[in-house]
Order: sequence, then structure tokens, then C-alpha cells
Amino acid sequence: MAEHGARLVDNGYAVIPIMPGSKVPGRFTQGEWKPYPDWTRHCDRATTDVELDIWRHWPDCGVGVACGAVVALDIDTLDGELAIALADLAATMLGDTPCIRIGQAPKRLLVYRAETPFAGRKRHPLEVLARGQQFVAHAIHPGTGRPYEWPEDTLLDVPLSGLPVVVEAQVLAWLDRAYSMIPAEMKPRTLIGDAAPGTAWQGPSDPRGTLEAVQLALAFIPNVDLDGTSWITIGNALKAALGDEGKDLWCAWSRQSSKSGGSGRSDTPERRWSRLRPHSIGAGSIYAMAIERGWVPPPEVTLNAVATEQAAQPHPAAGLLAKIAAMQGAAQPSSIPYRVPPDLLDVDGALRLFIDYATRTAVSPQPFLALGAALCLIGAVAGRRYRTPTDLRSNLYAIGIADSGGGKDHARRCVKRLLFAAGLERYLGGEDFASSVGLLTSLQLHPARLFQVDEFGQFLRLVLNPRAPFHKAAIWTELTKLFTSAAEPYIGSEYADQNQKPRTTIQQPCACVWGVTVPAPFWSALEGGALADGSLARFLVFLTDDDYPERNDAPAVAEPPPELVAALQAIAAGNPDHDHGGNLATGMQAGAAIIPYTVPLTVEAEAVMATVRRDATELLRSNRGTYATAMFGRYAENTAKLAMLTAVSRNPAAPITEARDIAWAARLVEHCIGTLLREADRRVADNETEARHKKMLEVIRAGRRLSRTELVRKTQFLSRREREEILASLTESGLVIAQIEAGVTKSTTYYVATPTPERSDNRRLQA
Repeated sequence: MAEHGARLVDNGYAVIPIMPGSKVPGRFTQGEWKPYPDWTRHCDRATTDVELDIWRHWPDCGVGVACGAVVALDIDTLDGELAIALADLAATMLGDTPCIRIGQAPKRLLVYRAETPFAGRKRHPLEVLARGQQFVAHAIHPGTGRPYEWPEDTLLDVPLSGLPVVVEAQVLAWLDRAYSMIPAEMKPRTLIGDAAPGTAWQGPSDPRGTLEAVQLALAFIPNVDLDGTSWITIGNALKAALGDEGKDLWCAWSRQSSKSGGSGRSDTPERRWSRLRPHSIGAGSIYAMAIERGWVPPPEVTLNAVATEQAAQPHPAAGLLAKIAAMQGAAQPSSIPYRVPPDLLDVDGALRLFIDYATRTAVSPQPFLALGAALCLIGAVAGRRYRTPTDLRSNLYAIGIADSGGGKDHARRCVKRLLFAAGLERYLGGEDFASSVGLLTSLQLHPARLFQVDEFGQFLRLVLNPRAPFHKAAIWTELTKLFTSAAEPYIGSEYADQNQKPRTTIQQPCACVWGVTVPAPFWSALEGGALADGSLARFLVFLTDDDYPERNDAPAVAEPPPELVAALQAIAAGNPDHDHGGNLATGMQAGAAIIPYTVPLTVEAEAVMATVRRDATELLRSNRGTYATAMFGRYAENTAKLAMLTAVSRNPAAPITEARDIAWAARLVEHCIGTLLREADRRVADNETEARHKKMLEVIRAGRRLSRTELVRKTQFLSRREREEILASLTESGLVIAQIEAGVTKSTTYYVATPTPERSDNRRLQA
């Protein structure tokens, strides 16, 4: 990866890390290689510089290429003449590709470019590797112990745009022609001809299938003028699978051919059916042939007739199960509900006063969002007045998330009323960022400011868009710089005309941001890579656990209470006995050097803070190579900041950080990080395929227990084939359980999402 990764990406290929000594995508975490479970996200997007920088340091990391824009024909045969003939056929039908990869000669892999991405196909020993699949480009072959070879040109020499272009129909036509060239002994499942009359069944297991499953599978085995042997083979398999119930299906399938009976002889399907004597194939053979041609068995369809018969019988423990279900309330597995721990709202001082004020005056009270707004408010008003012993300041970035009509904006309005009532409106910045220059100009006028941004998700989508105008994209860059410049002078860009555009210099700026948003645009904005590059790690995410709380039909008067106004004014004044550096510093002049008051920690608080720092280091080590490290990298820093703010909130004249402040702050930061990681895992996708999987999973989670009919109705955004493939993937991965209940006439399938596991990181932090 270190040698070839960047060059392949420059040539337009999406690369992925390959575990040493294997062909499997992997990750190097906690000092060892492990499989990379969600590598398919790379099939629909470009590899980022951040990913390359991480992967190139992983030991012995091989390079794979994610297919999608790329298509590869894998000719997996050790017959040299046949392998060359199949490659020549590809050159004739698809074009002569300069990029051929050899792993174990004479096997070979031919690389092409897809005009439009499509799904792969496998007909052993041939496979079309396409969207959702990958191949190894540069590594040590696990069988030969030698590097993969490119006898002609490599992907390092030929950019993606230089590969021959193919379409799905062309590739499938090659696959059909190529498969016809494979000798029967090389095919794992042969179409065995007619047996002698009277031969008894000799297969290894019960050959019977279900009518529904066989019908679905047979649709993937077109009868395009098959030879007589293949025609009879399908007939034998159908008769073994369904008995006489399969006759109509056989006749309809046979007449797809232009030949008489599909055999070129005077046989008719009806006449041949009576003479069929299956002996070694059945439903399993039909399923296998269909799967080779791309069929994915739907999880709700029963394949085996015996299983259907058993399901129709009363369960031997039905009586006992009914009693247990009654005792347990017939509870079904569901996702663990998201809840804000009540102790996070157990605060005092100005924080307590603001939460009470915001919830008492709200029609839809949102105390957790009020806490987030209060912390950002106090962070701004305490700006440049206080610091921790390690010189951290009170600047905070936070985001409040709730659905429309859920009361997310009320705390923001309360902040404005309170600042004006306290005569501190100079601490209030604009409610939108027009440009990066506007942001810096605002801080020059007053270097400690709170920016309350409505529709923050839309703002993120704008500034993170690769096509965003420069003056908008630069806002995000400046916010990132300001966050890390709170303890030092911020020095802006130099311009040639200093008279017209003088350099911006702000002493120890304290920019605080409280953004509110509805969920959808916020999570969709993160698909652009804000999680991976760590730019969002500076924000604490406050997600309400109740989008529509009980209404307060008699809200209190909106005017801020006098005790809250006085508390905020005391925070703005700082420690009365401390010299901040003269009148200019006290008066908040942007160019004046500041000497903030250092808020001390008790001995007990020091010990707790030391534990937090050790935990942060362990979390970074255990999540090395993932975007979670950006979040945990701010864990100790945000804990120290929030603990200081609780101390200032309680006693602004002489604050002291106590052990309980550190413990509370750590729990809050852990909750905010856990919320972001949990929701990102569920909602944020790097490509369209992953997005569809997550969207369907959220539909099932929201429905708790959906019948198949209900699920189809709620997922009309998917085609039938997409729905079946995603269901198969979700059930195979254990994220969804298909529960089949036998009825009087037929069975009903219900889908239930498995409980969302709590991250082990969160459990360790809580402990």
C-alpha cells in the first residue's frame, strides 16, 4: 500500500487494504489484522487522502481494487490452453485489455471499465467481479508465496479512463459463451442426463423443494434453445423437487425454447414428463444453477419441503411456549431505545437556572437541548476570563438535534432574551455565517461570541460540499482554526494589499457555536467525509430522546428570572480580585493580551482527571485506524472544559473544579461521543448501496415488527430485486431476524431488527 496505493488512486481506482497472506480486505487494529466488514462502501466512492495516509502505515498491507467502475473477469482454471482461449474470447467480444493479472498461473484476471456499474456473476470456474466485489492488485499470493504479476501493463500504468469500456449485456454474453467452453468435468454441478427407466432415487438427501422457491429459481435459468440433455436434466430436477405438481411449470418453461420441446426432436414436454426418472438431482440442483446465474434466495421463502411440513405441525412444546410468552408479555426483540441518562441534567448554578427557565417557558420542553445551549452560552460569556491549569479555554462547539416541531429552537431564543436582559448582547454573534471574513470580523469586534446557527444540517451540507463556493467552504476551515487558537493569538491570512485587506489578528478568540438541526440533513451532510477527517470531532452532539415531548399547555412568562440574569452577569465579570491584563483586556479588546483566571482542581479532581486521560489514551489505541479516534482525541479536552464550566456556573467569583464536576463532564462527553458514533453507524453511508441497506434497517427498527406486506409498502423506494438482496444481506449478517408464523392456510413472515449492541467503549467509560 505504501508503494502503490497513492499512484493507483491518482489513476482513478478505488483501493482497499488487503490482509497479509490472504485475499481478504482487512484492518490493522489493536496491533493485529482483522477482516474489514464494511469495505464495500469503497465500491462507489473515491479513496480519500486520509485513508491512504492511515493504510500506508499498516504492516505488509496489500492493495485491493474495489469493483464498481472497474469490472474484472476471473478465469480460475489451471488448464493453460483453456485459460488462453477464454482470454482470447474476451478480447474478441469485449476488447483487448492491456491489464491482465496473474496470481497462480495459468489462471488470470482481465480488467475492464464499466460504462454503468452492475452486479457480478459467478459460473465456476468463471466469475465476473463487479459492483460490491474486489480483487487483489498488489500483494503476496497466499498459494504461491510470490507477488501477483502483471505480464503486460499494470493499473499503475493505465488510468481507469484508459481501460476498454464494457456494458453488462456484453459481459454476460461472454460469460455464456465462455461457460459453454468449460469441460463438464470442470463444472462443479453438471446437468446429468436422463436415467434409466425404473431407477430409484440415489441422491444424498431429500430432493423436494417448495413450489414458490422453485418458481423463483427457475426464472433465473432461461431456456434459450438448450440441448436435449440439459432440457431433460431440468425436467428430472423439477420432478424430484415437486412431483406431479411441477408438470405445468416444466411445460411452461420448456416452451420458452423455439425448438419442439426444447430438444430439437418430436418430444413434447407432456410426453417426456411421464418418462422422467430422477435419481440424483432435485430442488437443490435447480437452486444451485439459479444462484450461479445471480439468484439470491429471499429469506422469507422456505426452500425445503420437509421444513414446510414441519412448520405446519404443532410445536411439541407449544403449550409451554404459550405460557412463557404470556408471562413475558410476548416481548419481541427490538433496538435498545436511545435515552439521555437523567443524571446528566443534575447540575447547579447558572446551568440549573437556565435549564429551569428554558423548560418552564417552553411549549415542548427539551431539557437536554437546553443543557447544550446553556453550556455554549456560559462558554462564550466566560470566554477569556477563565482557563484550566492546562490552559484550555471555555470555547465550545455543540449541535442540538430534534425533529421539526419538537421544540429544538426554544433554548436558542431563551439565550437571546437572556443576553439582552443582562446587557451582554455584545456576546451574541450572527445566526448565520455569510463568509469566513464575516466570521473573523465579528470576532474582531468582540473576541468572545456565541454564534447560534439555525438549520445547522443545511449549513454543513453547504460548506462540506466539494462544489461549495470558496467563501462558504472557508467558513469550516476558519471554525477549525479558531477552535484550536483559543489560548493564543489567531493570525489570519496575508494579502498583497494590506491597506485594503489587512491581516486579521485576534488575541485568544473564544468562538462558541450552538447549532440546531433536524436529523435528516445533518446525517446526510456527514456522508462527505466530515467524520473521517475529524472536522466534526470538535462538536458535542446533543440528541433529544423524545422528538415530541408532552406539551406544556401553560408555559411561564418568557422573561428571564432576575437570579439567572445576575448569575450570567457575574460570569461575565470574572474573578473580581484577578487582573486580566489592564483595562483593554478587561474591556474585551480583540488586540489586547489576556491573562485569564486559572480555575484550580481539588486533589480528588486531579486524580479523576488523570483517569480520564488514561482512558482517552486506551480508547485511541483500541480504535486506531478508524474515524472514532478523532472523537476520542477530544474526550479528555472536552471533559476538562465542561468540568471548568460547571465550577464557573456554580461560583464565578472563586470557582474550584471538584471531582464530581470531572465525573459528570466525562459522562456527558462520553454520551455525546457515543451518540455520534451510534447514529453514524446507523445512518451515515459512504455510497448508495450502503445507504439503501441502512435505510431499510431503520424502517424495520421503526416498525418494531413488520410483516412482509408492511415492509414492501414502506420500502417502495427500492425495486423488488434490491429489496430481496438487502433483506438477504441483513438477515445473513444477523441485523434482522425473519420470524415465520404458521397460519391456517399459509405462513406469515415478520421482520424484526436485532437489538443494537452497546459499544464496548461506552461501557468501559461508564465503568
